[in-house]
Amino acid sequence: MGSGYSSYQYPGSSFFASPEVVPSAPSTILTFHSKTAWKAHWETYKNSSKLMVINFTASWCGPCRTIEPAIKVLAAKFTDVIFVKIDVDELMSVSEEWKVQTMPTFVLVKKGMEVDKVVGAKKDELERKIERQRF
Repeated sequence: MGSGYSSYQYPGSSFFASPEVVPSAPSTILTFHSKTAWKAHWETYKNSSKLMVINFTASWCGPCRTIEPAIKVLAAKFTDVIFVKIDVDELMSVSEEWKVQTMPTFVLVKKGMEVDKVVGAKKDELERKIERQRF
C-alpha cells in the first residue's frame, strides 16, 4: 500500500504488523496481514481494559475507502484507543470468527469481549461509541 507502512515489532514478539501512521499524529492504525501476527496481537491485548477498535475492511469496498480518512482522524483524536485494520480477503478466517458480513464493520473490544459494533461507514456513530466505551 504505500509509504505510510513500515514494520512494527510487538515487544517480546517476533511477529510483525504494519502500522499506518497518521502524519503529525502520535497514534497508529495497526494493519495485520497474517493470522499469526493477529493472534500474537490478540493474545497481548485480549485481557486489557483498553478499548480496541477492529476495522474489518476490503480493498474493493467503496464505503471502506470513503471512511478511511475519518478513521485516521479518529485514531489521531483517541490516542488511548488501539485501532486495528483487517482486510477480510486477506484474513477471512479472522473475519469469520467475528461474524463479519458487511464492510466496513467496526468491532469495539475490551477485555477480549465485543462491547459494541458499528456496521457501515457511519463515522459519527463510531465516534460516539468510541467516546462512550473508551474508559
